[in-house]
Amino acid sequence: MLDPEGPEEWAALRAHAHALVDASLDRLQSAREGRVWTPPPAELKASLQAPLPREGTPIAQVATELAGLLPYGVGNTHPRFFGWVHGAGCPSGVLPELVGAALNANCGGREHAAIYVEKQVLRWARELMGFPADCGALLTTGTSMATVVALKAARDQRLGYERSRKGGVAAASERLVGYAAAGTHSCVKRAFDILGLGSDQLRMVPVGADFTMDVDALRDAVDADAAAGLTPFLVVATAGSVNVGAIDPLAAIADACAERGLWMHVDGAFGAAAALSATLRPRLAGMERAHSLAFDFHKWFHVNYDCGCVLVREADAQLLSFSDRAEYLASDPQERGIAAGSPWPTDLGPELSRGFRALKVWSHLREHGADKLGDAVLRNVEQARELARAVEEAADFELLAPQSLQIVAFRFVGGKPADLDALNQSLVVELQERGIAAPSTTRVGGNLAIRVNITNHRTRAEDLELLLREARKVGAELAAN
Repeated sequence: MLDPEGPEEWAALRAHAHALVDASLDRLQSAREGRVWTPPPAELKASLQAPLPREGTPIAQVATELAGLLPYGVGNTHPRFFGWVHGAGCPSGVLPELVGAALNANCGGREHAAIYVEKQVLRWARELMGFPADCGALLTTGTSMATVVALKAARDQRLGYERSRKGGVAAASERLVGYAAAGTHSCVKRAFDILGLGSDQLRMVPVGADFTMDVDALRDAVDADAAAGLTPFLVVATAGSVNVGAIDPLAAIADACAERGLWMHVDGAFGAAAALSATLRPRLAGMERAHSLAFDFHKWFHVNYDCGCVLVREADAQLLSFSDRAEYLASDPQERGIAAGSPWPTDLGPELSRGFRALKVWSHLREHGADKLGDAVLRNVEQARELARAVEEAADFELLAPQSLQIVAFRFVGGKPADLDALNQSLVVELQERGIAAPSTTRVGGNLAIRVNITNHRTRAEDLELLLREARKVGAELAAN
């Protein structure tokens, strides 16, 4: 049987569950200790290439194998994980996952508690981001899917819902084009591909010295495309660019969109979390004027993976773009019974089956409150400012971009070797493989940069001091060789 057959089996399951909870919390309690990243050993990788099991394995062995995975994560719970923009999560995030697993809720719709938890989370999201209380909203796997939802609503509104949804872009006489700053996250171009618009129809607008969109260049590009017979329909502004953390001039972009009747979408994957901080919130001025916004709870909100969010100013635009329920999913006409509660989440996005990802966001916000989370965001920005200052003051490091939010892009230049790109690439890999720290790389102004992202509430000043000290040491070793 799939379920435990009797009291003895239930007792064994409880014992293994308690042991796994303890092991998981022990792992998180010691997150500051030891190596940042430990690559999975050959034995573990070999064991995970076993053929499909035809017979079951005792739960005791499965529990042991589950615990055996704990040392080999990517390292993002460690305070010196600086790669990409990975959220660090919180220890208490284990608890809602337990309740969610016990409920095993399908949050595509219907009348049950999980739907009301999600609705409350979405009300909080609207309030925090300054969007209308009645705007469209949905929790997604992340900003990538949130972007697809928002851009589909924008596409369908411009082409007309009937024509766009049934005939598709191939049947439309208009050739839609959109605009984003050079360096915008790749999920935007991918959304253009997924939606049949074509990735080449996303124009890359030049940026200034601060890596933010040149709004005059945007206006010129829109006007040139319109004069050529194309149909501009969308501008994607970025609140926190993936390379350097730059925030586009949101208010000026909103003005340009209003002048030319364009849909303004904001990619706030991590940067929108600055709204949590009263000190940082003014830097997002203009975001509240957008037609849509996508952001992640699992990044700078420190919610465990995965959960993103999309807000669409005109709720009908989102509903008309997705609502199309089959007969077997119809609600009761009088909104009674389990099939009540229209509109369902499935009317607002592409997924019919959806997990209870709202619970961990709800639990997290209830436990910590928005102000405490905002303090953590501000602390990371201040840490990035101090790191950038230390880089600028050092003779053997070079800052490659202005520090805006929580990202610092720099390189080691000690010894002035001929190939700085190769040196800094090797330096980053050495830091990772030695377990010292885990920055990532990017390109800034044609140069390979060490990219340090600070979105971990566990990070302290001494972690950044150690990073620079060890980067200097390893860089000198590599340059000498």
